[in-house]
Amino acid sequence: MLKLYYSPGACSLAPHVALEEVGAPYEAVKVALAKGEQRTPEYLAMNPKGRVPVLKDGDFVLTENAAILPYIAQRFSGPGLWPSYAKEAARCAEWIGWIASTVHIAYAHVRRPERYANDPKAIEDVIAKGKESCRDIWGQVDKKLGEGPWAIGERYSVADPYLLVFWTWGRGPTLGFDMARDFPSWTAHARRMGERPAVKRTLEREGLELPA
Repeated sequence: MLKLYYSPGACSLAPHVALEEVGAPYEAVKVALAKGEQRTPEYLAMNPKGRVPVLKDGDFVLTENAAILPYIAQRFSGPGLWPSYAKEAARCAEWIGWIASTVHIAYAHVRRPERYANDPKAIEDVIAKGKESCRDIWGQVDKKLGEGPWAIGERYSVADPYLLVFWTWGRGPTLGFDMARDFPSWTAHARRMGERPAVKRTLEREGLELPA
């Protein structure tokens, strides 16, 4: 059986949704980040990075959403969460790569500024610039999504739950964006996500509110 190590509301939400979408039997193992469970010797032996998500498939251990999401989609190909056509697959990979390398990193400058500076004044500057960068990047995502309905057009893929993560982070206290007003296309996408049974189950398990 697969095991997904996740923390409620973290970026592990994306593979959590993906596993629900493919209907694979799996065990969801909650990692309390606030309690430092990601830094225990047992966890670090599995993932020395000390972060979520981690996916275990027997003896195979995988980290990083950019690897985990394609793995889930291709391991369980029935639902078609990884496109079979080259151009659609490339577009899906493009979204996942951009989210992991740019969208997530911009958010980290606001949420975890101590990773990028030590001096208190410098940390304030990192946060301020990070918020400015996030607003610009969130706008780029909104424009790229357009009318959708999904990330790569008419076809739902594993890029979509990854996008949902950052929509929820945009409305959260760290950024506090008015997502519906400022990013209407992304909000429409999130609301469509919220109608999916797999998303409803996952958000309920993680104690998160549906997009409104």
